[in-house]
Amino acid sequence: EAGSMTFAGDIPEGSSAQLMKANFDKLIDASYDAAEGTVEALGGAADLAILVSCVGRKLILDQRIEEEVEEVRSVLGDDTKISGFYSYGEISPLTPSVNCELHNQTMTITTFSEN
Repeated sequence: EAGSMTFAGDIPEGSSAQLMKANFDKLIDASYDAAEGTVEALGGAADLAILVSCVGRKLILDQRIEEEVEEVRSVLGDDTKISGFYSYGEISPLTPSVNCELHNQTMTITTFSEN
């Protein structure tokens, strides 16, 4: 009505914003890719995985949200204990060799192993 938008975080006046249109399958596939990346970085199976997924993904995926965890489970296997929660921003490095940054609309996976 007023020709304005509401953002979840502070946006300095005069900033540019990029709008996105969600692709459900790509969001779910990204969970699978994230799980593969953790297995590769760990060098094997994990004993515990903590999933942190953006609440925005939950709102977008709606009834398909369980598929996100199912994809992670398919990579990590039934022996890995999985826990997690939804957040309003995920803090993680984009690659193992860079500093942590704030992300949105992502799923981060932290794995632990006694090996």
